[in-house]
Amino acid sequence: MLFEPLLALLLVDYLRRKVDPKQADYDIRRYAINGRYLVIGLIILDIVTEELFLVDIAIRLCVVALMWLVYSRKELHVAKSLMFSMIPYVIASFVGDVAGAIDADFYETYKYVFESANLFGMLWFGAMWFVNRSQRRALERERIKREAEETRVRVMAEMKVNLEAEVAQRTAELQQQKEELEQALEELKHTQAQLIHSEKMASLGELTAGIAHEIQNPLNFVNNFSEVSVELLDELKTGPLANLPEETADEVGEIMDDLVQNLEKINLHGKRADGIVKSMLQHSRSSTGEKSETDINALADEYMRLSYHGLRAKDKSFNAMMETDFAADLPRIAVVPQDLGRVLLNLFNNAFYSVSEKKKNSVSNSYEPTVAVATQHVQQPNGRDAVQITVRDNGLGIPRAILDKIYQPFFTTKPTGQGTGLGLSMSYDIIHKVHGGEMQIDTEEGEYAAFTITIPA
Repeated sequence: MLFEPLLALLLVDYLRRKVDPKQADYDIRRYAINGRYLVIGLIILDIVTEELFLVDIAIRLCVVALMWLVYSRKELHVAKSLMFSMIPYVIASFVGDVAGAIDADFYETYKYVFESANLFGMLWFGAMWFVNRSQRRALERERIKREAEETRVRVMAEMKVNLEAEVAQRTAELQQQKEELEQALEELKHTQAQLIHSEKMASLGELTAGIAHEIQNPLNFVNNFSEVSVELLDELKTGPLANLPEETADEVGEIMDDLVQNLEKINLHGKRADGIVKSMLQHSRSSTGEKSETDINALADEYMRLSYHGLRAKDKSFNAMMETDFAADLPRIAVVPQDLGRVLLNLFNNAFYSVSEKKKNSVSNSYEPTVAVATQHVQQPNGRDAVQITVRDNGLGIPRAILDKIYQPFFTTKPTGQGTGLGLSMSYDIIHKVHGGEMQIDTEEGEYAAFTITIPA
């Protein structure tokens, strides 16, 4: 029996197990099964027709064709090493058969050589198969090791991704905690600023209230006694003085009329002073912080006149023009009237002081001190309605070098004893922190100063 059919059967079975069906454009397993049946048929044919030379040649040609198929088809290259190990035996047996067919005596003489060659081919196939099997196992172990390494790398990558996600999550939590702490700090600062502002307002209110109450008592006496004196003069004129001679009565009547006029003027200005004191008392009352709908035009006009008459009370020679430009369509807005009144009074006081000082230092008689207030209904960039109040004077102005300092507490440009440096600081806090508005300044040293307050409606 020939050994080639067995080799072919081994090769076909190897192809059936090792070739990946995805690499072939045909059903490789079906062809492998059919090839197995064909090889089994060749083995049976070899056993049945053992003495027929042509059958042996046909069997060997079929085996050679199978080997060529393995060599030429890329999808069958996996069996190349096994095919190459069969070549020595196939060649040796083919050469022996050809020699026996051409010269039987020569074949018989050197039969042991041909048999030794066949044996060598069989041993070569066995050795190569063993080596190939060992290599396959080594490759398999290497593949398993590589897959294990890839698995380990993949697990490490997944762990890295999970760790990065946890770090990112923890970082986000820490960032959120930081933002919460910063917000809490800002709220604490805001609360502290409100407390400081409230303390300032309380101190100023107590001082103003004390002064107003002290003025109120003698002022009441002045008003009351002026009224009583007018009544007494009327009684004196209609009583004891009625019997005087005509010439003397006319002269006394003129004097009494002058006294009555003087007393009426005293009473008039006393009532005006009483109104100023009442405004000071209202101004000094502690603010509840509650906002109410307020007529800004009326509020600005009231505090402008209050400031002017306050300065006139200190300096009788002072005079200034007061200009108003109030918007007729100005809406009533929710503000804290006492707080906003403090702001306006402070701005008007500064404006009248500035024009007064410029008038004193002016060498020209053409300068006319002027303080103006204007209101208008505006729209902010965010679309919200707002009320704008502008207090402008043509006084000394503010030097550019100190513009950054004017809102600092206790900073003042007035002489010692005439300014505390708290007016603009408190005004800034009231507008920005209490009313959520803005306070801006436009000035030119020696020419003018204009403060603009914008309060959201």
